[in-house]
Amino acid sequence: MASHTSRTVFRNSRLSPNRWICPQCRHYAAPSPTTLPAPPLLLKIRSDLKSAMKEKDKNRLNVLRGLLAEVTNSAKTNSPVKTDMQLLSLLRKRAASAKAASTEFKSAGREDLVEQEESQAKVLEEYAGGVQTMSNDVMRDAILKEIDQVKAETNGKVNMGDILRRLLGPGGSLEGKPVERSEIARIVKEVLTAA
Repeated sequence: MASHTSRTVFRNSRLSPNRWICPQCRHYAAPSPTTLPAPPLLLKIRSDLKSAMKEKDKNRLNVLRGLLAEVTNSAKTNSPVKTDMQLLSLLRKRAASAKAASTEFKSAGREDLVEQEESQAKVLEEYAGGVQTMSNDVMRDAILKEIDQVKAETNGKVNMGDILRRLLGPGGSLEGKPVERSEIARIVKEVLTAA
């Protein structure tokens, strides 16, 4: 009986060599069920990359390739880019570094490189402007409400880290909302220093 099974497995593997997986390996070859869909902005960047290739827009092509390379590299770390907000912070960081490089090149008298960095910053800001985020007024209201609640619970002692955890952590009023963590931290710090 064992020979019949081995002949069947051998026959099936010969008929479709690329599709046959041994029974012990099937579990490991199954696709991962936790794969999340790509963020909409990342999909737009990928499609715009193809358009830039067709139009031979060298500047946009370089910027988009650099972004996609950074997203791919982050996928191999502990904090991959999974949302538009993470991609937005990446865009803003790269735009800020392009502006800083532009001012350095300007002081060095390299106008050709100044123009290149400014055009790259312009492309990055164009994509960053396309992401819908919560307005600063709504964020400030949520932050003030949380600070007042913490003050009432702790007799006036407020810690910035506690506020951020309560706002952005599980069950927080800003959890899952389209907000940038750095912007929230800036507003919290501003409110706490003013109080």
